[in-house]
Amino acid sequence: MPIESIDHVQLAMPAGREADARNFYAELLGIPEVCKPANLAVNGGAWFEREGLRVHLGVDPDFRAAKKAHVAFRVKDLAALASDLEAAGVAVLHDNRLPGFDRFYASDPFGNRLEFMEP
Repeated sequence: MPIESIDHVQLAMPAGREADARNFYAELLGIPEVCKPANLAVNGGAWFEREGLRVHLGVDPDFRAAKKAHVAFRVKDLAALASDLEAAGVAVLHDNRLPGFDRFYASDPFGNRLEFMEP
């Protein structure tokens, strides 16, 4: 049976940092938070979703940031996003090694590596 698509991506986060997740994913990246199902909400974390994009953050009691593994987000107006992140104090590392794409890397508030790219 062929795989059709990715339903969502889950990243780990430390306990008690949901406000930081909301500030970064909802406010800075513009991905609205959605309510987790009640039976999962008791575990903490937060879900951010809009059509075609689902990023779930789950609490890991033994949290370690993903420094190499990462999510790559396709972006419209990459330069504006980089500017917004930098203005918010997020370090942006530009990378020109992928032909056909402008891109940069940044970390979420928990140190998880994220890639942002625009053709």
